[in-house]
Amino acid sequence: MAESSGSEVFTTFLYVSFILELVFGGLVWILIASSQVPLPLAQGWVMFVSVFCFIGTTVLLFLYMCGSDNEETPWLTVVLGYVTGAHYVESFWRKLDAVCHSSAALFYLSAFILEAWAASTMRDSFTQEHYLENIFAAVFSYVATLLYMVHAVFSLIRWKKAAEEL
Repeated sequence: MAESSGSEVFTTFLYVSFILELVFGGLVWILIASSQVPLPLAQGWVMFVSVFCFIGTTVLLFLYMCGSDNEETPWLTVVLGYVTGAHYVESFWRKLDAVCHSSAALFYLSAFILEAWAASTMRDSFTQEHYLENIFAAVFSYVATLLYMVHAVFSLIRWKKAAEEL
């Protein structure tokens, strides 16, 4: 069963969740970039996670919008067949989606913990505005974690169903 392409990808929950992931991941990125940095190593990791996941989610969304998960995309089928040995293109994309979102959920969970810790250490030493920026970054990274976890669970279910159909 081929998936939708173009603007039709926004008719299912999994594809709509891409937009929510981009919005909340972008908010974490913006808030961390504009905040004071009491713990450079911890907030550097949070910045890396937000940028990496934002770019990865954008690339996946773009590929889905181009219809790369359809068997009717010959150039991608040939490339995947030779490079990765993926005999079933749909199964490959579902596996990739599940793996990417599971990894992103773990990354964002670690980013949330580090950002919450960084915000708690700066309560008395920074202005209220900078403290709130870091609190909101922690909250938004928690929301992004939940979104990526939900997406990963539904992607794993979809991947399992696809494997049973083969």
